[in-house]
Amino acid sequence: MSETYRAIRLNRFGSSFRDAAEIVDVPLAAPGSGEIRVRNRFCGINAIFDTQIARNAVDYVKIGLPTFTGVEALGVVDAVGEGVADFAVGDAAVTVRFTGGYREANTAPADSFCKVPEARAEWLALASTGVSALVALEQIGEIKPGETVAISAAAGGLGHLLVQLAVLRGCHVIGIAGGARKCAFVQSLGAHRVIDYKSEDVAAVLAAEYPKGIDVAVDTVSGAIYDAFLANIATHGRLVVAGAASDLEGKPEMVSAPRIAHAIYYKCASVRGFMNGLLTAHWPEARARLFDMYSAGELKVCLDENHFAGLEGVYDAVEHLLSGASMGKVIAEIAPA
Repeated sequence: MSETYRAIRLNRFGSSFRDAAEIVDVPLAAPGSGEIRVRNRFCGINAIFDTQIARNAVDYVKIGLPTFTGVEALGVVDAVGEGVADFAVGDAAVTVRFTGGYREANTAPADSFCKVPEARAEWLALASTGVSALVALEQIGEIKPGETVAISAAAGGLGHLLVQLAVLRGCHVIGIAGGARKCAFVQSLGAHRVIDYKSEDVAAVLAAEYPKGIDVAVDTVSGAIYDAFLANIATHGRLVVAGAASDLEGKPEMVSAPRIAHAIYYKCASVRGFMNGLLTAHWPEARARLFDMYSAGELKVCLDENHFAGLEGVYDAVEHLLSGASMGKVIAEIAPA
């Protein structure tokens, strides 16, 4: 490896990730005591977070410019510092720490990484998005076998794992997706009912086909999908808010409807926020179980079919995910094997 590597750095705030971030050369650092150096092969794309970071619109992350970008990456250890016992040169390692993602190399404390069996993108998806899915369902949704579970954006990187995990838990799973191709994909994952929001009225379908309501709903879309879930929540139901993709601009919206209290009070229902970064204590155990499920063939990891190469491809990958056209986990290949 050369004495420098490349990384995407946010040098200014802007309306989009492409406008605000640029590729720069960075000196390659040798690992110090307790550190390892990883040569990244893949990074996972978190387009909404990236866009909001570029706009300085993420309340819980204080941005000081310039800052590096990206959250999740998988690579191979190529140097180990003094005192590190858990990693050796050649090990595959994943990080899910902000600023560790969109770069060709990463020197950081060893406890910023977790070891994975192979340097394949599927393990990155499990260690990052898979953990989010399992923790959201169990810790916030408190999912139980036999419950009716509804999932928005069910064909996406998070959604396709949520569907499978809920099916494996013995739940009746309703997936929401847009278009025949995505709906067929969600059905292939084991969903019992797939609602095409482009041709069906989600709220009307839920009211007609599930008169007892939804026990657990996981929503990453907001807007009309959130409204449909809330209107059809069951007694003691839990609506988990894990994102708001349709509200990326964050503009005020006039909503002519009763306040949320009217929807949840008489049902003893709840609306719960899911923020994975506040649930780190659950990550190791969730990751271990996910790895076991994947190794046993119980869980599929589906990657978006589009190939995004190098750091230059990260910009295209962000825009692809924002377009709503993606299916499965969106990954950029930072460097070939």
